Amino acid sequence: MSILSKAISVLKRYFVSGVLVVVPLILTYIVLKFLFEAIDGLLQPLFYGIFGYFIPGLGVLTTLLIIILAGILTRNLVGAKLYGYGDRILARLPIIRTIYMAAKQLIEAVSGPAVSSFKEVALVEYPRRGSWVLSFVSNRIKTDIDSETPEFVSCFVPSTPTPISGFVIMVPAADVIVVEMTIEEGIKFLVSGGVASPDTIRRRKIGNSPLHSEVKDETR
Repeated sequence: MSILSKAISVLKRYFVSGVLVVVPLILTYIVLKFLFEAIDGLLQPLFYGIFGYFIPGLGVLTTLLIIILAGILTRNLVGAKLYGYGDRILARLPIIRTIYMAAKQLIEAVSGPAVSSFKEVALVEYPRRGSWVLSFVSNRIKTDIDSETPEFVSCFVPSTPTPISGFVIMVPAADVIVVEMTIEEGIKFLVSGGVASPDTIRRRKIGNSPLHSEVKDETR
């Protein structure tokens, strides 16, 4: 291996490590900045109307307190019940429930212990034949539309480098290629823009796939 190849290999590893550190920080910053500005915009006029002056950083301080209090509340029995009650109310409100539940389920699916919400990592041809995208298998759906394709697989195709957004496509089960990759590895692949990828992506054997009885995993 030449010196240039070694240098490129080292830089590639450093780049991947840097992406996995920087991107989550940037996303966290964007979300918190939005919360800070939203809360600050609500509280500053109210505070000024009462006391006659503004407090710099009021939105930041209030947001941090709200997040900490929310964490404390949900860690105890009473708080967990209150959270569950509020969650059920939001889930029943027209319009709001659509946005709230979709965002909640998606975030839970791609993070934390609820990562098992997605069953498999798969390759599907999109947007044209010969082009492949990495997707997460979320469900199998039987159809009564076309006798030649009795079942479809719903696949969530995340965007890069923010996998909490994306789109869903329904693919004939026979066209889904389940691969030997964990959900965490799939997310890492997407966040890094494809840089953090295994040397070889292998088709998962039917016997090793939780969906082997649901997804027809065979070579076309």
